[in-house]
Amino acid sequence: MKEDIGQLPRELADHFTGPFLRFLRIEAMAGAVLFVCVVIALSLANSGWAAQYFALWDTHFGFSWGNLGFTRSIQHWINDAAMTLFFFVVALELKREMVLGELRDLKVAVMPLAGALGGMVFPVGLFLLLVGDAPSAAGWGTVMSTDTAFVIGCLALLGRRVPESLRLFLLALAIFDDIAAIAVVAVSYSGALQWVPLVLAASGFAIVMVAARIGIRSVPFYVVLGVGIWLAVDASGIHATLTGVVLGLMTPARSWVSDDRLHAILDRVVAYPPGRHWSGDTVGRRDLQRAGVATREAMSPIERLEIALHPWIAFAVMPIFALANAGVTFVPATVDPALATAIFLSFVVGKPVGIVVCCALFVELKLAHRPSDLPWSTLTAGSLLAGIGFTMALFIGGLAFSPELIGSVKVGILAASLISASFGMLALRLLSVARVSTGARI
Repeated sequence: MKEDIGQLPRELADHFTGPFLRFLRIEAMAGAVLFVCVVIALSLANSGWAAQYFALWDTHFGFSWGNLGFTRSIQHWINDAAMTLFFFVVALELKREMVLGELRDLKVAVMPLAGALGGMVFPVGLFLLLVGDAPSAAGWGTVMSTDTAFVIGCLALLGRRVPESLRLFLLALAIFDDIAAIAVVAVSYSGALQWVPLVLAASGFAIVMVAARIGIRSVPFYVVLGVGIWLAVDASGIHATLTGVVLGLMTPARSWVSDDRLHAILDRVVAYPPGRHWSGDTVGRRDLQRAGVATREAMSPIERLEIALHPWIAFAVMPIFALANAGVTFVPATVDPALATAIFLSFVVGKPVGIVVCCALFVELKLAHRPSDLPWSTLTAGSLLAGIGFTMALFIGGLAFSPELIGSVKVGILAASLISASFGMLALRLLSVARVSTGARI
C-alpha cells in the first residue's frame, strides 16, 4: 500500500505508543485508574502490610545546604508539591474556559458559578449543624469540593446518554469550587505568616508577570522560577499549593503567533521545491526553524501546558495521591460515627440540594441562563454526582483534622463518594431510558 506522505512517517514504536496515547485520551480511564488506586490503598491499609504501607508514606527525604534544610515526608511532598501541579492545571482550565471557551458568555458562566456557590454553602451549613460546637467543626472545608476526575469519568461512562451542557456545567462547577477550596486552604488552614518568604514569593510572581510581558517564553525559565516561588510560599506559612493556582491564572491565554502570520511563515517553507534546503547555515534551514517555532506558538501557552500536563495529572499525580491518602484501616472502635455521618450527609444531601436550589434561585432572578437541553430533572440527577468529593476532600481533611479523627473523615468521604457516584449514574441512566422511550426531553 502506498505511503501517505501527507502524514508523519511511522516507526515500529508507533504501534505501541499510538494505542497508549489513545488510552490517555479516554476520560473514563482517569477515573478508572483513580478507582483502582483507591482499592489498592484500602486493601493495603487493611492487610498484613498495613504497617509498611503507612511507614512508606511517612518516610522523610529532602535536601540540605549548610545550616539550611528542607526535609519532608513522602506524603507531604505528594500533598504539597505534586498537588501544586494539579491546582495549576485546574487554574489553566478555568482561565481557558473563561477566556477562550464556553464560559466567555457571562450568563452561561453564572449558572455553574451559582451551582458551585450552593454546593459549598449548603454542605458546610449542614456539616456545622450536625457537628455543633465539637472540635471537628474546624474541618468544615472538607465538605466543599467536587472531584473533577471522578465526575468526568462517570459522565464518560454514560457516553451520549447525557447532554454536553451537563458535562460543561459539572466541569465548570468542579473547577469553581476547587479554586474556592484552595482559597479556603490558604486562609483557614495555613500557618503563621512569615513576612520575609512572603515578600520573596510576591517578588517571584512580579518577575513572572514582567517576564511574560516582555516576551520571555522559555519554559525552563518559568519552571525554575516557579520552584523558587513554591519554596518561598511554603516557608511563608501559606499553603504552598496556592502557588499553582496563581501561576495558572497568570498564564497567557492568547497565542503569540496569529493565524495569518503562521500561514505566511509556512507558505515560505512550502514554496521551496523538493531538495536539500534544510542542512547547513542556509536561508531554508532558518525558514524551517522559524516555521517550527510558529507552529508551536500558534497555540496559546494555556492550551500547550494543558495538553502537556493533563496526562501526568490524570495518570500520575492523582493516582499517587490516592495511594498515599485513601488508605484507612477499618476498625469500628476507632471510627467516630457522628463525624463520619456528618461528612457523608453533607456530600450526599447537602451538595445536590445546594446546587439545585441556588441554580433555581439565580435562574428565577434572571441572573443566570439554563441551557434549553439541560432540563431540571437532568441537572438534579447530575448534581448527585457532585457529592463525589474524593481528592479535595481528602486533601483538606488531612490538613483540618487530627490523626485520631482522619480515619473517620476518610470513611465518610469514601462512603459519600461511592453512594453519590452510584445514585448519580443510576438517575442519569433512568432518565436516558425514559427519554428514549417517550421521545421527550426529561
